[in-house]
Amino acid sequence: MGNEASYPAEMCSHFDRDEIKRLAKRFKKLDLDSSGALSVDEFLSLPGLQHNPLVQRVIQVFDRDGNGEVDFEEFVLGTSQFSVKGDQEQKLRFAFNIYDMDKDGYISNGELFQVLKMMVEDNLSDWQLQQLVDKTIIILDTDGDGRISFEEFSAVVRDLEVHKKLVVVV
Repeated sequence: MGNEASYPAEMCSHFDRDEIKRLAKRFKKLDLDSSGALSVDEFLSLPGLQHNPLVQRVIQVFDRDGNGEVDFEEFVLGTSQFSVKGDQEQKLRFAFNIYDMDKDGYISNGELFQVLKMMVEDNLSDWQLQQLVDKTIIILDTDGDGRISFEEFSAVVRDLEVHKKLVVVV
């Protein structure tokens, strides 16, 4: 992982140097094999994530280089999105990215189905879930292109004030 002192405070505008040091200590505790990166299993040792059906997606969103693990820089950048100092736009972008699995800037019908399936597991049949997905796409897709853009997503989600719930204190 390197020495946390080697990471400048500017790495993330939402954390000061002391907060980055605290994050480094937490990261080291989570990095059970001292590999310098967090695996899925190590991530699951975080309180509250063991039973979160979207933990895989959160890790994939944190994992900017796509190597299947989260290094310290990715960890800091990922957690900064949940900082009390983080802005609404960044939090909404994170929520959008959970659904935008192929990172093309849109949520397709298939992507929405996959993520919602993770969330509802077997509580809805695939047919019921597909009906829900189809209705959601129809309602949110204001430009009629069959998919949900970030602008369409945030126009609805912004009013729900989801960004205010995406906060952790370091």
